[in-house]
Amino acid sequence: MSLREKVEEVVNKEIRPYLMADGGNIVVVDVDEKEGVVKVKLLGACYGCPLSQITLTSFVEQHLKSRIPEVKKVVSV
Repeated sequence: MSLREKVEEVVNKEIRPYLMADGGNIVVVDVDEKEGVVKVKLLGACYGCPLSQITLTSFVEQHLKSRIPEVKKVVSV
């Protein structure tokens, strides 16, 4: 399973439902397999929310890093 497939699986099963419960959503834009950088776009209520950066780092990034050790960083695009 590629890094992108692992990331998509965790996002779809574990992260997206949490965000959707608050009216938000997330899309994986790109995964740099070599560097371990995941680019995501926050949508819905998350887009433009003043707390979106906290959601990105404290929830999305930490969750992905804990489940997939190859992930080094998550950035918003």
